[in-house]
Amino acid sequence: MVDHLACTRCGQTASAAELTNTCGCGAPLMAHYDLPALAAHAPHPGADRERTDVWRYHEVMPIGVDETPLTLGEGWTPLVRSQRIGPALGLERLYFKDEGLNPTGTFKARGMAVAVHRARALGARGVILPSAGNAGSAAAAYCAAAGLTCTVAMPESTPRPIIDECHAFGADLHLVAGSIANAGQWVRERIAENGSFDISTLREPYRIEGKKTMGYELAEAFDWQLPDAIVYPTGGGTGLIAMWKAFDEMQALGWIGADRPRMIAVQAIGCAPIVAAFRAGADAAIPVADPETVASGLRVPSALGDFLILATLRSSGGAAVAVSDPQLLDGAHQLASEEGILAGPEAGATVGALNKLLDAGAIARHERVVCFVTGHGLKYPAVMSAA
Repeated sequence: MVDHLACTRCGQTASAAELTNTCGCGAPLMAHYDLPALAAHAPHPGADRERTDVWRYHEVMPIGVDETPLTLGEGWTPLVRSQRIGPALGLERLYFKDEGLNPTGTFKARGMAVAVHRARALGARGVILPSAGNAGSAAAAYCAAAGLTCTVAMPESTPRPIIDECHAFGADLHLVAGSIANAGQWVRERIAENGSFDISTLREPYRIEGKKTMGYELAEAFDWQLPDAIVYPTGGGTGLIAMWKAFDEMQALGWIGADRPRMIAVQAIGCAPIVAAFRAGADAAIPVADPETVASGLRVPSALGDFLILATLRSSGGAAVAVSDPQLLDGAHQLASEEGILAGPEAGATVGALNKLLDAGAIARHERVVCFVTGHGLKYPAVMSAA
């Protein structure tokens, strides 16, 4: 169970026993555990072998002893060794972590399982959030399972299957002109009258706890060793931050050593605020005024956790790279036609970035590299047919 919450910027602590959004300074809060006590209790690498969902690592998850976890079977997704793309590039140890096989078809299910569980446990009757698409449909699914109401605002340009998902799960869906930034403004203007708990990205502490299980799963799959590099499609960037948190926790538990993967963020050229900030040596990103990309999950003009993403990239010795829409579409097509993985355009961005990363020396051909497939291609029929 969570020991306390702490601000990621000023360090101010907060209780985990009540519904809480951001710190008073406006920065995200993160959950902290009594890791020394857990290390003494579980000194060897391990997990709940009877579970194949995110609650497999329940000792470092925000759940009480007597609570029944909310789950739709999310997590424990396949780690697939590349059969053709990697060997063609000379990358003999290239892997794809296929998050598209989660409930609702994306990695967002991990975070929503935990966020909605925790919101319900702390007394929320409903949740509200803006979304580029997939977080909204995942929230709607878990709220349906939990018996909570769900209000979602998302861009009008969101792919139709995702919109239909939200309706099917019973969400109160509002389509907004513009990007997720405009959807966020819609939520902020109505949240007081709505009365629901805000579970926007990094505006509550528990979505990141679900997503950190991707890091635990990677370590377990590689016999408690970590890959040399992780290539991750980055919109809000919570997955990168979450895995970095997981690695720190596992080291404190004595399950892994101090070695870390290089964390590599991939964005679309039409919306690459993290790439621009990384190249400029800045600690925060400048919002993109007019974000443009077919990859809706990458069409995030600003991230609340931008300073955390940038710190993670730099602490790991990682990189940030942007690819064009034709490159990411081609990458998605390669995943389907050469690996048998039908992926969304966000995942295609990681494949489209591999040559750039090799040329820049950000990854080497002998290294173990993991690319994340964050969503299933069936959610993007028009994009997939174009690819």
